[in-house]
Amino acid sequence: MKEIVHHAVYDTLADWETGHATAHLRNGSYQREPGAYEIVTVGLTTDPVVTMGGLRITPDLALDQLSPAGSALLILPGATLWDAGGELAPFARKAREFLEAGVPVAAICGATAGLAREGLLNEREHTSGAVQYLEAQEGYTGAKRYLDQDAVLDGDLITAGPTEPVAFAREIFRRLDIYRPEVLDAWFRLFSRSDPSAYEVLMAA
Repeated sequence: MKEIVHHAVYDTLADWETGHATAHLRNGSYQREPGAYEIVTVGLTTDPVVTMGGLRITPDLALDQLSPAGSALLILPGATLWDAGGELAPFARKAREFLEAGVPVAAICGATAGLAREGLLNEREHTSGAVQYLEAQEGYTGAKRYLDQDAVLDGDLITAGPTEPVAFAREIFRRLDIYRPEVLDAWFRLFSRSDPSAYEVLMAA
C-alpha cells in the first residue's frame, strides 16, 4: 500500500513552493521503492480554494478529519493568508499534533511564521525567508536556533524560505529516506544547478 503525504491547501497558496516535492514523491522516479506515496490535499473545509496562481483545488478532506495516524508527512506551503490574520492558525495547531506524534512536518515561506506563532520553532533548528520575519511573530523566541541556510531538517521538522523549493524538497526526501545518498545529491544538483553530470547518476538509478 502507498503511504500518504498530506498537503495543506488554502486560498493564496504559493504554487511554486511544493511542486518539486509532490511531483517526485508521487511519480516514484529514482526512489528506493518507486511509487510509494500518494498525495492527499487537506483544506480547512472541503470547499474549493484558489491558489496564488489562480488554480482551483478541491481538498480531498477537511482539516478536522486529519490525524497523524496513517500519515507519512504534513506539508504546509506558504500563502498570503499566513500573514493576514489567524485564519490558518488551525494548520499550525495540527502541525503541533503531528510533531508530538512523531510524524514529520514540512513548512515553507509563510507557513514558518505560522509555526513560529505556535511556538514550534523556539526549540528546534529552522530557517525561513529571514530571521527578522520570524522575530516579528508573537510567540517566537527561537532566533538563537535560526540557521541562514536554504532549508533545514531538525528531527521531524523541515523548514525553508520562499525561494528554495528544490532544497525544501531535498530535505523532505532526506527525512523520508526515499533516495540513496548519492541519488539525493544528484537530484539536487540537477534540479537546482542543471548539473549534467547529475543526470548520469539518476539514469543509472
